[in-house]
Amino acid sequence: MKQAARQIAICAAGLLLLCLICRLTVFRTYTISMHMYAPSGGEVDIAQLSLDVDRPEILDCGAPQARGDLLRVPVHPQRAGDATITIFNQQNGVEYTHLLTVDRLLTVYDFSSGGFTGDAAVLIAVTLFWLLVSAVMLWHFFRARGAALYSYSTIYFAGFFLFALSTGMVMLTESVRHFMQPGDYPMISAYRVLNSASKRFMFITLPLIVLFAVAMAVSNIALLRHEKPRFQNVLGLLVSLLLIVGEALGIYLFSRDFSGSEWAYRVQNTFENTYATIFIYFECMLAGSIICGIRSARYEPRPDKDFIIILGCWFRRDGSLPPLIRGRVDRAIQFWKKQKSATGREAVLIPSGGQGKNETMPEAEAMRRYLVSQGIPEHLIVKEDQSANTYQNMAFSKAIIERQGGGKRTVFSTTNYHVFRSGVWAHLAGLPAEGIGSKTKWWFWPNAFMRECVGLLQNRWHQEILFLLVLIAFFSVLSLLLG
Repeated sequence: MKQAARQIAICAAGLLLLCLICRLTVFRTYTISMHMYAPSGGEVDIAQLSLDVDRPEILDCGAPQARGDLLRVPVHPQRAGDATITIFNQQNGVEYTHLLTVDRLLTVYDFSSGGFTGDAAVLIAVTLFWLLVSAVMLWHFFRARGAALYSYSTIYFAGFFLFALSTGMVMLTESVRHFMQPGDYPMISAYRVLNSASKRFMFITLPLIVLFAVAMAVSNIALLRHEKPRFQNVLGLLVSLLLIVGEALGIYLFSRDFSGSEWAYRVQNTFENTYATIFIYFECMLAGSIICGIRSARYEPRPDKDFIIILGCWFRRDGSLPPLIRGRVDRAIQFWKKQKSATGREAVLIPSGGQGKNETMPEAEAMRRYLVSQGIPEHLIVKEDQSANTYQNMAFSKAIIERQGGGKRTVFSTTNYHVFRSGVWAHLAGLPAEGIGSKTKWWFWPNAFMRECVGLLQNRWHQEILFLLVLIAFFSVLSLLLG
């Protein structure tokens, strides 16, 4: 994450420096672009225009140019200060006024259109910035392999890549419109596009959110037909409901008519952007978690491992393994046999899991018995029977691996929906391990994985709230300043 942040900061600094160089060397003149009355849709008659500058010592206007009904007036700054340009069109008797200010670097600011000297370079730079951010995130996401995949950074890269790419493409469209039709798309419209990036992303992803919510609800209803209606078994329905209600509330907020002062509008716009930012934050985190979860579940490590950790869970009172835990052990056995066949290497298996309150023996012992029944040599099985959760599975298994000596290349086996979060726990425990996942019923996987997503956020809610507050502050300030 730090490397990606540095690369993004370098991109921002480089583009900012490029804008400054372009401003000082190339862009020294500001051009006013505006539509003006032209009879029968013809070209503006330059001879019928009169230009007046109230303070010519600050601004000097060049010869106006017309292209259809678009009038372009070059403005040359002389020194710092404020000046007003008045354009009178004798064809229709309409007077147009532009208030401009010039700073010490002789940069002209146009309060009417939001334009300024070198605004084209800045617009290109902003567009490139968002596209580069999306490229950096995508590159880091695919670069994360093996144990490096199991990280919160990978979730950010996968989820917020979509937002950065969407914003970059929208800014690219707005830039092309600005260059092709500056009278219809002044810089102020580009500010509004950037300012409403969160709201626009909500609309763009609306069909996907609805489709996901419906699919989640269908799988959850199928789950309830097989499982008891406990809270953890209706989590998918609750998430689906929150997504639909959240999108509906957003559409209601964004489609309301407004009448009031400029500052009242900015306050309302800030509230809408804050809501959209909060919604897309959780939307991106959810999308990133799903993408990382699917990628982790489908990942197949290289057959060169020294240890295979098997994460335990509930088993029957007679010691036999129900489908969930048996699937984990069978997946480990499958990998063990495949590796032995391909390389001749016999990995040590570590069934990991302590004894719960209603369990007749440690989970590790139940798994050990099953491993032996499947032909795994007993001397290649080392139990870890003290752990009570996934973090302890990893931490205590790491201690066993260190006592065993030899190689340290490790893989852990668990259910497919649990691979990514287990990898995160392994990372936190200081164990560089890759994961493999066993399959489960289609109706069980989505709801179970949703529990994993909630658990991932819960693990570090302090950091997530801080990051969310930074995003809210950024878009709120942008809304208050630009409206």
